[in-house]
Amino acid sequence: MADAKPILQFLLFLFLVCLGTYGNGVQGLREKNKVLDLQEFRLKQHGGTGTRTSACLSQKSRKEKGATILEIKHRDYCSAGKIVDWNKKQQKRLMLDDLHVRFLQSQFRYRISGITTKDDVSEAQIPLTSGVRLETLNYIVTVELGGRNMTVIVDTGSDLTWVQCQPCKLCYKQQEPLFNPSQSKSYQSVLCNSTNCQALQFATGNSGVCGRNPQTCSYVVNYGDGSYTRGEFARDQLYLGTTPVDNFVFGCGRNNKGLFGGASGLMGLGRSDSLSVVSQTSGLFGGVFSYCLPSTEVADSGSLVMGGDSSIYKNSTPISYTRMVANPQLSTFYFLNLTGISIGGVALQVPSFASGGILIDSGTVISRLPPSVYKTIKAEFLKQFSGYPPAPGFSILDTCFNLSVYQEVNIPTMKMHFEGDAELTVDVTGIFYMVKTDASQICLNI
Repeated sequence: MADAKPILQFLLFLFLVCLGTYGNGVQGLREKNKVLDLQEFRLKQHGGTGTRTSACLSQKSRKEKGATILEIKHRDYCSAGKIVDWNKKQQKRLMLDDLHVRFLQSQFRYRISGITTKDDVSEAQIPLTSGVRLETLNYIVTVELGGRNMTVIVDTGSDLTWVQCQPCKLCYKQQEPLFNPSQSKSYQSVLCNSTNCQALQFATGNSGVCGRNPQTCSYVVNYGDGSYTRGEFARDQLYLGTTPVDNFVFGCGRNNKGLFGGASGLMGLGRSDSLSVVSQTSGLFGGVFSYCLPSTEVADSGSLVMGGDSSIYKNSTPISYTRMVANPQLSTFYFLNLTGISIGGVALQVPSFASGGILIDSGTVISRLPPSVYKTIKAEFLKQFSGYPPAPGFSILDTCFNLSVYQEVNIPTMKMHFEGDAELTVDVTGIFYMVKTDASQICLNI
Protein backbone atom coordinates (compact mmCIF):
# COMPACT_ATOMS: atom_id res chain seq x y z
CA MET A 1 0.00 0.00 0.00
CA ALA A 2 1.27 3.44 -0.91
CA ASP A 3 1.15 6.14 1.73
CA ALA A 4 1.31 9.72 0.52
CA LYS A 5 2.20 11.21 3.90
CA PRO A 6 5.95 11.89 3.97
CA ILE A 7 6.11 12.11 7.76
CA LEU A 8 6.03 8.30 7.83
CA GLN A 9 8.60 7.49 5.15
CA PHE A 10 8.44 3.74 5.49
CA LEU A 11 6.69 1.54 8.02
CA LEU A 12 7.54 -2.13 8.03
CA PHE A 13 5.79 -4.96 9.80
CA LEU A 14 7.87 -8.14 9.47
CA PHE A 15 5.16 -10.77 9.71
CA LEU A 16 5.95 -14.30 10.91
CA VAL A 17 9.66 -13.78 11.41
CA CYS A 18 11.82 -13.48 14.49
CA LEU A 19 13.06 -10.06 15.49
CA GLY A 20 15.30 -8.94 18.32
CA THR A 21 17.45 -6.16 19.67
CA TYR A 22 20.57 -8.20 20.30
CA GLY A 23 23.61 -5.94 20.39
CA ASN A 24 21.64 -3.04 18.91
CA GLY A 25 20.83 -5.23 15.93
CA VAL A 26 17.86 -7.02 14.46
CA GLN A 27 17.67 -10.54 13.16
CA GLY A 28 15.50 -12.28 10.58
CA LEU A 29 14.99 -15.98 9.99
CA ARG A 30 15.38 -16.90 6.33
CA GLU A 31 12.53 -18.64 4.53
CA LYS A 32 11.63 -19.51 0.94
CA ASN A 33 8.09 -19.59 -0.46
CA LYS A 34 7.40 -20.32 -4.11
CA VAL A 35 4.33 -22.57 -4.27
CA LEU A 36 1.30 -21.40 -2.34
CA ASP A 37 -1.26 -24.02 -1.27
CA LEU A 38 -4.41 -21.94 -0.89
CA GLN A 39 -6.09 -24.27 1.61
CA GLU A 40 -3.03 -24.26 3.85
CA PHE A 41 -2.77 -20.50 3.40
CA ARG A 42 -6.35 -20.02 4.57
CA LEU A 43 -5.66 -22.01 7.73
CA LYS A 44 -2.34 -20.28 8.27
CA GLN A 45 -3.69 -16.76 7.94
CA HIS A 46 -7.10 -17.13 9.52
CA GLY A 47 -6.88 -20.35 11.52
CA GLY A 48 -9.94 -22.30 12.52
CA THR A 49 -12.96 -21.28 14.55
CA GLY A 50 -14.09 -22.24 18.00
CA THR A 51 -13.57 -21.12 21.55
CA ARG A 52 -9.97 -21.00 22.72
CA THR A 53 -10.23 -18.35 25.42
CA SER A 54 -8.90 -20.47 28.28
CA ALA A 55 -5.85 -21.53 26.27
CA CYS A 56 -4.99 -17.91 25.52
CA LEU A 57 -5.40 -16.70 29.08
CA SER A 58 -3.23 -19.54 30.36
CA GLN A 59 0.11 -18.95 28.69
CA LYS A 60 3.38 -20.69 29.44
CA SER A 61 6.67 -19.16 30.47
CA ARG A 62 10.15 -20.45 31.16
CA LYS A 63 13.74 -19.41 31.79
CA GLU A 64 16.61 -20.35 29.50
CA LYS A 65 20.20 -19.12 29.20
CA GLY A 66 19.56 -16.11 31.40
CA ALA A 67 16.41 -15.11 29.52
CA THR A 68 12.80 -14.92 30.64
CA ILE A 69 10.59 -16.33 27.89
CA LEU A 70 6.87 -15.65 27.52
CA GLU A 71 4.68 -17.51 25.03
CA ILE A 72 2.94 -15.71 22.15
CA LYS A 73 0.05 -16.98 20.04
CA HIS A 74 -1.51 -15.24 17.08
CA ARG A 75 -4.75 -13.36 17.58
CA ASP A 76 -6.73 -15.75 15.34
CA TYR A 77 -5.84 -18.64 17.61
CA CYS A 78 -7.34 -16.60 20.42
CA SER A 79 -10.49 -15.73 18.52
CA ALA A 80 -13.53 -17.06 20.32
CA GLY A 81 -16.69 -18.08 18.56
CA LYS A 82 -17.77 -18.60 14.98
CA ILE A 83 -17.20 -15.84 12.44
CA VAL A 84 -20.55 -14.44 11.31
CA ASP A 85 -19.43 -11.88 8.70
CA TRP A 86 -15.80 -12.43 7.69
CA ASN A 87 -15.81 -9.55 5.23
CA LYS A 88 -16.92 -7.09 7.88
CA LYS A 89 -14.33 -8.44 10.30
CA GLN A 90 -11.57 -7.94 7.73
CA GLN A 91 -12.70 -4.38 7.06
CA LYS A 92 -12.57 -3.66 10.77
CA ARG A 93 -9.05 -5.07 10.99
CA LEU A 94 -7.78 -2.83 8.22
CA MET A 95 -9.57 0.17 9.68
CA LEU A 96 -7.88 -0.44 13.03
CA ASP A 97 -4.53 -0.78 11.31
CA ASP A 98 -5.00 2.49 9.44
CA LEU A 99 -5.95 4.29 12.66
CA HIS A 100 -2.87 2.88 14.36
CA VAL A 101 -0.65 4.26 11.60
CA ARG A 102 -2.33 7.66 11.86
CA PHE A 103 -1.50 7.67 15.56
CA LEU A 104 2.15 6.92 14.77
CA GLN A 105 2.16 9.77 12.27
CA SER A 106 0.74 12.14 14.89
CA GLN A 107 3.46 11.03 17.30
CA PHE A 108 6.10 11.69 14.65
CA ARG A 109 4.75 15.19 14.04
CA TYR A 110 4.70 15.96 17.74
CA ARG A 111 8.19 14.63 18.48
CA ILE A 112 9.78 16.34 15.47
CA SER A 113 8.01 19.70 15.52
CA GLY A 114 5.88 19.75 18.65
CA ILE A 115 2.88 20.39 16.40
CA THR A 116 -0.35 18.44 16.41
CA THR A 117 -3.17 18.70 13.90
CA LYS A 118 -6.80 19.29 14.71
CA ASP A 119 -7.36 15.54 14.27
CA ASP A 120 -4.77 14.72 16.93
CA VAL A 121 -5.97 14.49 20.51
CA SER A 122 -3.61 15.69 23.26
CA GLU A 123 -2.00 12.97 24.00
CA ALA A 124 10.36 -11.18 28.88
CA GLN A 125 10.72 -15.17 27.03
CA ILE A 126 7.04 -14.51 27.77
CA PRO A 127 4.24 -16.36 25.97
CA LEU A 128 3.13 -14.04 23.18
CA THR A 129 -0.35 -14.50 21.77
CA SER A 130 -2.30 -12.89 18.99
CA GLY A 131 -5.10 -10.58 20.05
CA VAL A 132 -7.93 -11.55 17.72
CA ARG A 133 -9.84 -13.10 20.59
CA LEU A 134 -9.70 -9.67 22.13
CA GLU A 135 -10.82 -7.94 18.92
CA THR A 136 -7.48 -6.20 18.49
CA LEU A 137 -4.91 -6.49 15.73
CA ASN A 138 -2.02 -6.65 18.13
CA TYR A 139 -0.18 -9.51 19.74
CA ILE A 140 -0.82 -10.06 23.42
CA VAL A 141 1.10 -11.42 26.37
CA THR A 142 0.09 -12.36 29.90
CA VAL A 143 2.05 -10.94 32.84
CA GLU A 144 1.40 -10.78 36.57
CA LEU A 145 0.88 -7.36 38.13
CA GLY A 146 0.24 -6.96 41.84
CA GLY A 147 -0.56 -10.66 42.12
CA ARG A 148 -3.11 -10.72 39.25
CA ASN A 149 -2.71 -11.99 35.70
CA MET A 150 -3.12 -9.25 33.10
CA THR A 151 -3.25 -9.92 29.34
CA VAL A 152 -1.88 -6.84 27.60
CA ILE A 153 -1.14 -5.67 24.07
CA VAL A 154 2.56 -5.77 23.16
CA ASP A 155 3.52 -2.45 21.55
CA THR A 156 7.06 -1.59 20.44
CA GLY A 157 5.83 1.86 19.43
CA SER A 158 4.82 2.96 22.93
CA ASP A 159 6.70 3.54 26.18
CA LEU A 160 4.05 3.60 28.88
CA THR A 161 2.53 0.38 30.22
CA TRP A 162 -1.01 0.68 31.58
CA VAL A 163 -3.93 -1.47 32.70
CA GLN A 164 -7.56 -0.74 33.51
CA CYS A 165 -8.14 -0.28 37.24
CA GLN A 166 -10.86 -0.26 39.87
CA PRO A 167 -12.64 1.92 40.74
CA CYS A 168 -13.26 2.78 37.10
CA LYS A 169 -15.17 5.83 35.93
CA LEU A 170 -15.25 4.61 32.33
CA CYS A 171 -13.77 1.29 31.19
CA TYR A 172 -14.22 -0.71 28.01
CA LYS A 173 -15.13 -4.39 28.36
CA GLN A 174 -12.16 -6.69 28.92
CA GLN A 175 -11.85 -10.47 29.29
CA GLU A 176 -10.19 -10.50 32.70
CA PRO A 177 -11.27 -8.80 35.96
CA LEU A 178 -10.09 -5.22 36.33
CA PHE A 179 -6.90 -4.66 38.29
CA ASN A 180 -7.79 -3.76 41.87
CA PRO A 181 -5.07 -1.74 43.65
CA SER A 182 -6.69 -2.32 47.04
CA GLN A 183 -5.95 -6.04 46.75
CA SER A 184 -2.24 -5.50 46.15
CA LYS A 185 0.06 -5.05 49.16
CA SER A 186 2.83 -3.59 46.99
CA TYR A 187 0.79 -0.94 45.12
CA GLN A 188 1.93 2.68 45.59
CA SER A 189 0.98 5.96 43.96
CA VAL A 190 3.70 7.95 42.17
CA LEU A 191 4.16 11.47 43.55
CA CYS A 192 3.74 14.42 41.22
CA ASN A 193 7.17 15.90 41.92
CA SER A 194 9.00 12.66 41.12
CA THR A 195 11.32 11.99 38.20
CA ASN A 196 8.93 9.34 36.90
CA CYS A 197 6.05 11.82 36.77
CA GLN A 198 8.21 14.31 34.89
CA ALA A 199 9.17 11.59 32.38
CA LEU A 200 5.54 11.31 31.22
CA GLN A 201 5.97 14.30 28.91
CA PHE A 202 8.43 12.43 26.69
CA ALA A 203 6.72 9.04 26.95
CA THR A 204 3.16 10.17 26.22
CA GLY A 205 3.31 13.74 24.89
CA ASN A 206 1.42 14.91 27.97
CA SER A 207 2.99 16.02 31.23
CA GLY A 208 1.93 14.44 34.51
CA VAL A 209 -0.83 16.24 36.39
CA CYS A 210 -0.77 16.66 40.15
CA GLY A 211 -3.72 15.42 42.14
CA ARG A 212 -5.22 17.58 44.87
CA ASN A 213 -4.91 15.39 47.94
CA PRO A 214 -2.54 13.68 48.18
CA GLN A 215 -0.12 15.11 45.62
CA THR A 216 -0.19 12.07 43.35
CA CYS A 217 0.68 12.00 39.67
CA SER A 218 -2.03 11.52 37.06
CA TYR A 219 -1.35 10.53 33.46
CA VAL A 220 -3.14 11.04 30.15
CA VAL A 221 -2.49 9.21 26.88
CA ASN A 222 -4.61 10.25 23.90
CA TYR A 223 -4.31 8.31 20.66
CA GLY A 224 -4.83 9.59 17.12
CA ASP A 225 -8.02 7.57 16.61
CA GLY A 226 -9.78 9.14 19.59
CA SER A 227 -8.91 6.32 22.00
CA TYR A 228 -7.46 7.33 25.34
CA THR A 229 -6.46 6.16 28.79
CA ARG A 230 -6.36 8.36 31.89
CA GLY A 231 -5.70 7.58 35.49
CA GLU A 232 -3.22 7.42 38.32
CA PHE A 233 0.49 6.88 37.79
CA ALA A 234 1.57 4.09 40.12
CA ARG A 235 4.12 1.41 40.93
CA ASP A 236 3.71 -2.25 41.84
CA GLN A 237 5.47 -5.57 41.53
CA LEU A 238 5.47 -7.03 38.02
CA TYR A 239 6.25 -10.63 37.14
CA LEU A 240 7.52 -11.47 33.66
CA GLY A 241 7.13 -15.22 33.79
CA THR A 242 8.80 -16.09 37.10
CA THR A 243 11.08 -13.03 37.07
CA PRO A 244 10.02 -10.31 39.54
CA VAL A 245 10.35 -6.63 38.66
CA ASP A 246 10.01 -4.57 41.83
CA ASN A 247 8.58 -1.04 41.83
CA PHE A 248 7.45 -1.26 38.22
CA VAL A 249 5.95 2.06 37.12
CA PHE A 250 2.71 1.94 35.09
CA GLY A 251 -0.57 3.68 34.46
CA CYS A 252 -3.59 2.64 36.51
CA GLY A 253 -6.32 3.60 34.06
CA ARG A 254 -9.68 4.68 35.47
CA ASN A 255 -11.02 6.41 32.38
CA ASN A 256 -10.34 4.41 29.23
CA LYS A 257 -12.02 4.30 25.87
CA GLY A 258 -11.15 3.03 22.43
CA LEU A 259 -10.04 0.21 20.21
CA PHE A 260 -8.17 -1.93 22.72
CA GLY A 261 -10.57 -4.85 22.39
CA GLY A 262 -10.77 -7.12 25.41
CA ALA A 263 -7.14 -6.67 26.47
CA SER A 264 -6.50 -5.52 30.03
CA GLY A 265 -4.14 -2.81 28.83
CA LEU A 266 -0.91 -2.23 26.96
CA MET A 267 2.77 -3.12 27.48
CA GLY A 268 5.14 -0.41 26.25
CA LEU A 269 8.34 -1.83 24.75
CA GLY A 270 9.64 1.44 23.29
CA ARG A 271 13.16 2.83 23.68
CA SER A 272 12.56 5.51 26.31
CA ASP A 273 15.21 5.97 28.99
CA SER A 274 12.93 5.54 31.98
CA LEU A 275 9.35 4.33 31.58
CA SER A 276 9.27 1.51 29.03
CA VAL A 277 9.46 -2.13 30.08
CA VAL A 278 12.86 -2.33 28.36
CA SER A 279 14.34 0.51 30.40
CA GLN A 280 12.72 -0.53 33.69
CA THR A 281 14.14 -4.06 33.36
CA SER A 282 17.57 -3.05 32.05
CA GLY A 283 19.19 -4.10 35.32
CA LEU A 284 17.75 -7.59 34.88
CA PHE A 285 17.99 -8.08 31.12
CA GLY A 286 20.56 -5.52 29.98
CA GLY A 287 18.07 -3.60 27.84
CA VAL A 288 17.77 -6.60 25.51
CA PHE A 289 14.61 -8.21 24.19
CA SER A 290 13.50 -10.11 21.11
CA TYR A 291 10.30 -11.53 19.77
CA CYS A 292 9.30 -14.31 17.41
CA LEU A 293 5.83 -13.82 15.97
CA PRO A 294 3.58 -16.87 15.53
CA SER A 295 1.45 -17.72 12.54
CA THR A 296 -2.33 -17.99 12.73
CA GLU A 297 -2.26 -21.76 12.59
CA VAL A 298 -4.00 -23.55 15.43
CA ALA A 299 -1.76 -24.06 18.47
CA ASP A 300 1.16 -22.27 16.82
CA SER A 301 3.00 -20.01 19.23
CA GLY A 302 5.83 -17.53 19.37
CA SER A 303 7.72 -15.87 22.17
CA LEU A 304 8.73 -12.60 23.75
CA VAL A 305 12.26 -13.02 25.10
CA MET A 306 13.58 -10.66 27.74
CA GLY A 307 17.38 -10.90 27.87
CA GLY A 308 19.39 -13.91 26.77
CA ASP A 309 21.23 -14.42 23.50
CA SER A 310 20.59 -15.75 20.00
CA SER A 311 21.38 -19.35 21.04
CA ILE A 312 17.82 -19.49 22.34
CA TYR A 313 16.80 -19.92 18.71
CA LYS A 314 19.23 -22.82 18.21
CA ASN A 315 16.53 -25.00 16.63
CA SER A 316 15.63 -22.32 14.10
CA THR A 317 17.10 -21.68 10.68
CA PRO A 318 20.16 -19.40 10.38
CA ILE A 319 19.85 -15.86 11.70
CA SER A 320 20.96 -12.72 9.88
CA TYR A 321 21.88 -9.49 11.68
CA THR A 322 21.58 -5.82 10.83
CA ARG A 323 22.17 -2.94 13.20
CA MET A 324 19.48 -0.84 14.79
CA VAL A 325 19.48 2.82 13.75
CA ALA A 326 18.93 5.58 16.28
CA ASN A 327 16.85 8.61 15.34
CA PRO A 328 17.38 11.36 17.95
CA GLN A 329 14.07 13.03 17.10
CA LEU A 330 12.14 9.75 17.29
CA SER A 331 14.17 8.01 19.96
CA THR A 332 11.37 5.81 21.29
CA PHE A 333 11.03 3.91 17.98
CA TYR A 334 13.09 1.15 16.36
CA PHE A 335 14.62 1.82 12.92
CA LEU A 336 16.66 -0.20 10.40
CA ASN A 337 18.47 0.67 7.19
CA LEU A 338 16.82 -0.99 4.20
CA THR A 339 19.20 -1.09 1.23
CA GLY A 340 17.10 -2.86 -1.39
CA ILE A 341 14.08 -4.96 -2.34
CA SER A 342 13.89 -7.82 -4.84
CA ILE A 343 10.88 -9.58 -6.35
CA GLY A 344 11.40 -13.06 -7.78
CA GLY A 345 15.15 -12.51 -7.92
CA VAL A 346 14.84 -9.17 -9.72
CA ALA A 347 16.52 -6.34 -7.82
CA LEU A 348 14.30 -3.27 -7.93
CA GLN A 349 15.59 0.21 -8.61
CA VAL A 350 14.38 1.94 -5.46
CA PRO A 351 15.93 4.81 -3.52
CA SER A 352 17.93 4.07 -0.40
CA PHE A 353 16.21 4.52 2.94
CA ALA A 354 19.48 4.85 4.84
CA SER A 355 19.00 8.55 5.53
CA GLY A 356 15.72 8.20 7.39
CA GLY A 357 15.61 4.51 8.17
CA ILE A 358 12.52 2.33 8.31
CA LEU A 359 10.35 1.75 11.34
CA ILE A 360 9.54 -1.70 12.72
CA ASP A 361 6.29 -1.74 14.67
CA SER A 362 4.63 -4.74 16.32
CA GLY A 363 1.21 -3.14 16.07
CA THR A 364 1.09 -2.53 12.31
CA VAL A 365 -0.26 -5.16 9.91
CA ILE A 366 0.13 -3.60 6.46
CA SER A 367 3.56 -2.29 5.43
CA ARG A 368 3.52 1.35 4.31
CA LEU A 369 5.72 2.45 1.42
CA PRO A 370 6.41 5.76 -0.31
CA PRO A 371 4.26 5.93 -3.48
CA SER A 372 7.22 5.64 -5.88
CA VAL A 373 8.55 2.51 -4.14
CA TYR A 374 5.13 0.89 -3.94
CA LYS A 375 4.54 1.56 -7.62
CA THR A 376 7.82 -0.15 -8.54
CA ILE A 377 7.12 -3.21 -6.37
CA LYS A 378 3.56 -3.52 -7.64
CA ALA A 379 4.62 -3.31 -11.30
CA GLU A 380 7.27 -6.02 -10.95
CA PHE A 381 4.99 -8.28 -8.92
CA LEU A 382 2.20 -8.02 -11.51
CA LYS A 383 4.71 -8.70 -14.26
CA GLN A 384 5.73 -11.98 -12.64
CA PHE A 385 2.33 -12.92 -11.21
CA SER A 386 0.47 -12.67 -14.51
CA GLY A 387 -2.45 -14.62 -15.91
CA TYR A 388 -4.51 -14.66 -12.72
CA PRO A 389 -7.92 -12.95 -12.77
CA PRO A 390 -8.16 -9.64 -10.89
CA ALA A 391 -10.56 -8.97 -8.04
CA PRO A 392 -11.89 -5.68 -6.67
CA GLY A 393 -9.73 -3.76 -4.23
CA PHE A 394 -10.54 -4.05 -0.55
CA SER A 395 -10.38 -1.15 1.88
CA ILE A 396 -6.81 0.23 1.72
CA LEU A 397 -5.59 -2.68 -0.46
CA ASP A 398 -5.78 -1.85 -4.16
CA THR A 399 -4.23 -4.91 -5.86
CA CYS A 400 -6.31 -8.08 -5.51
CA PHE A 401 -6.81 -11.41 -7.30
CA ASN A 402 -9.52 -14.05 -7.64
CA LEU A 403 -7.78 -17.37 -6.96
CA SER A 404 -10.88 -19.37 -6.02
CA VAL A 405 -10.47 -21.91 -8.84
CA TYR A 406 -6.86 -22.73 -7.95
CA GLN A 407 -5.51 -25.20 -5.43
CA GLU A 408 -1.95 -23.94 -5.79
CA VAL A 409 -0.34 -20.89 -7.34
CA ASN A 410 3.28 -19.93 -7.93
CA ILE A 411 4.13 -16.60 -6.35
CA PRO A 412 7.36 -14.64 -6.73
CA THR A 413 9.49 -14.44 -3.62
CA MET A 414 9.95 -11.08 -1.99
CA LYS A 415 13.24 -10.28 -0.30
CA MET A 416 14.26 -7.27 1.72
CA HIS A 417 17.94 -6.42 1.91
CA PHE A 418 19.33 -4.62 4.94
CA GLU A 419 22.59 -2.97 5.87
CA GLY A 420 25.33 -5.52 6.58
CA ASP A 421 24.19 -7.94 3.85
CA ALA A 422 21.28 -9.16 5.98
CA GLU A 423 18.49 -10.61 3.87
CA LEU A 424 14.89 -11.40 4.75
CA THR A 425 12.62 -13.56 2.62
CA VAL A 426 9.12 -12.33 3.39
CA ASP A 427 6.64 -15.05 4.30
CA VAL A 428 3.55 -15.40 2.13
CA THR A 429 1.41 -13.87 4.89
CA GLY A 430 3.50 -10.75 4.50
CA ILE A 431 2.79 -10.70 0.75
CA PHE A 432 -0.85 -11.76 0.47
CA TYR A 433 -3.90 -10.94 2.59
CA MET A 434 -6.82 -13.36 2.19
CA VAL A 435 -9.94 -11.21 2.36
CA LYS A 436 -12.42 -13.96 1.51
CA THR A 437 -11.88 -17.49 2.76
CA ASP A 438 -12.89 -18.99 -0.60
CA ALA A 439 -9.83 -17.23 -2.11
CA SER A 440 -12.01 -15.14 -4.45
CA GLN A 441 -10.37 -11.99 -3.08
CA ILE A 442 -6.69 -12.16 -2.11
CA CYS A 443 -4.82 -8.86 -2.01
CA LEU A 444 -1.24 -7.67 -2.10
CA ASN A 445 -0.38 -7.05 1.54
CA ILE A 446 1.82 -3.94 1.20
